[in-house]
Amino acid sequence: MSGLEIERKFLVKDGRYKEQAFASSRIRQGYICSGHGRTVRVRIRDTRGYLTIKGPSTNGGLSRYEFEKEITLDEAEHLMLLCEPGLIDKTRYLVSSGKHTFEVDEFHGENDGLVMAEVELGAEDEHYEKPDFIGEEVTGDKRYYNSYLRANPFSKW
Repeated sequence: MSGLEIERKFLVKDGRYKEQAFASSRIRQGYICSGHGRTVRVRIRDTRGYLTIKGPSTNGGLSRYEFEKEITLDEAEHLMLLCEPGLIDKTRYLVSSGKHTFEVDEFHGENDGLVMAEVELGAEDEHYEKPDFIGEEVTGDKRYYNSYLRANPFSKW
């Protein structure tokens, strides 16, 4: 998959997302390189591997180019060894809201206590229905980028 990624990010107010989730998975990810708004990420989601390249954000963090390719689990595990220090570990819950699916990430390890939700949109001005657990919008706030959390964990803020 590749193309323009348009998403909004939010903090989560409470744990109601767990009751509303229709699926969940465990994600571990690392960054081969991250800088100047560009990232090369390796992700293991349950038993599948992915390599993702993201360009710099535009329009206040709302949009960015993304290229993602599924790779074998073995490839992903080997590429994880090349990553910069600090891995992201989280459980992702999927919650339907209107025509959209919110991805709610509950972070573990040094980012324990942080819970964020994202919704991907087809256009920057697309309407979406916020679930009741959605709190403050943090779209474009670099502190909440996974690549930032890798090096600056939430527990140290």
